[in-house]
Amino acid sequence: MGLAAQAGNPVYDVIGVGFGPSNLALAIAAGERGAASPRALFLERQAGFGWHRGMLIEDATMQVSFLKDLVTLRNPASEFSFLSFLHQNGRLIDFINHKTLFPLRIEFHDYLEWAADKVSDVVRYDREVQSVRPLRTDGVIDAFEVTSTGQGGTSIDVTRNMVLGVGLTPHLPAGISRSDRVWHNQELLTRVRELDGRTPGRFVVVGAGQSAAEVTAYLHETFPQSEVCAVFSRYGYSPADDSPFANRVFDPGAVDEFYSSPEDVKQMVLDYHGNTNYSVVDGELIEALYSRQYRERVLGIQRLRTFNVSRVVDLVESDQETTVTIESLSTGQKTELPADVVVYCTGYRPADPVSLLGDIGELCRRDQEGRIKVGRDYRVQTTGELQAGIYLQGGGTEHTHGLASSLLSNTAIRAGEIVESIAAAKVAQVADIDRPHAVPDVVGLH
Repeated sequence: MGLAAQAGNPVYDVIGVGFGPSNLALAIAAGERGAASPRALFLERQAGFGWHRGMLIEDATMQVSFLKDLVTLRNPASEFSFLSFLHQNGRLIDFINHKTLFPLRIEFHDYLEWAADKVSDVVRYDREVQSVRPLRTDGVIDAFEVTSTGQGGTSIDVTRNMVLGVGLTPHLPAGISRSDRVWHNQELLTRVRELDGRTPGRFVVVGAGQSAAEVTAYLHETFPQSEVCAVFSRYGYSPADDSPFANRVFDPGAVDEFYSSPEDVKQMVLDYHGNTNYSVVDGELIEALYSRQYRERVLGIQRLRTFNVSRVVDLVESDQETTVTIESLSTGQKTELPADVVVYCTGYRPADPVSLLGDIGELCRRDQEGRIKVGRDYRVQTTGELQAGIYLQGGGTEHTHGLASSLLSNTAIRAGEIVESIAAAKVAQVADIDRPHAVPDVVGLH
């Protein structure tokens, strides 16, 4: 009997680490294969499904069409579509009459929760992966032993493939740490609730992208007695390029073209079209913020202030307040601003996608710049001794698959491609569930 059989546990075809939209789409795609569905398990460290809850501002809308939901581009007839969600909740006609492709972010989050609840049987929440150990057969690693912990104790599961969908990490500038008065926008709404009715005298918002503009607008409206100062290095907020031709960079076919392109062409595309996603703002929001600031100039009450072509060069916290020093990049003039709250809207960074694997990560191939090599099917390229599959969702694939790699735009298609790859590998495998595994051989790996 094999190791898994002795323990009385199943051997999974795939364990997904993290259960955000990407792995949620994967769970749905796997289940929709019917009798041929791979045996899947997903481990999520949160207590329940949640996606950027701290930025679910009441009037914020999605930046992608509802048709780019979890399933529609892959299977328009799926019962997991956004339209099915609307129909089930009695809002389909109302949404149609609304004449928009871009639902409220809160509503889209409700849709994601609805979909997650429908596949809850393959998810374990409150589970944090602690270690991944190799299982060998005849000297070849053909499975992983995954140890996770949570309130329910420690669990050990065995899988032939892993899909890493752990998302991105909030980024703060060097030397800046979160505190009661220094926030990252990821936690905005949670932090505002913790104010418990207190009204800060001045907010400072650092950043020039969509999140920074949304935070600035939200704080300005929510705290009518507070001053809100926006600090960014650009002359003004830059509009996102959401024109039809530019949006083709997010098409499924663009992934094929990008993947097969020379490295210099890939970099050129990323540079040319970064303004479809990075450090850019929806045009209507730019207009709304400008209108607010102009109205205040007319009324002689300036609560919304912008420090453009500027940067924060120092931040000092005392017991009572935080002092921010802002430097003009054009003149060098410095301005000290006492602030009750500083919100950094400085984006996210991908963590090393295979760091979770410990020393197994050494068997993953990297390019000359140290980036993980990833196949077109999102499977990490590994040395010959590692034959169990490792797949990446989102972070860690932009250099190989393009701008849509960490966005919702291609989620449905990507999930389907990963499931098909796992299914094809399963057919090709010689080993079956009861093939005996050796005791994990950790020599050279730990």
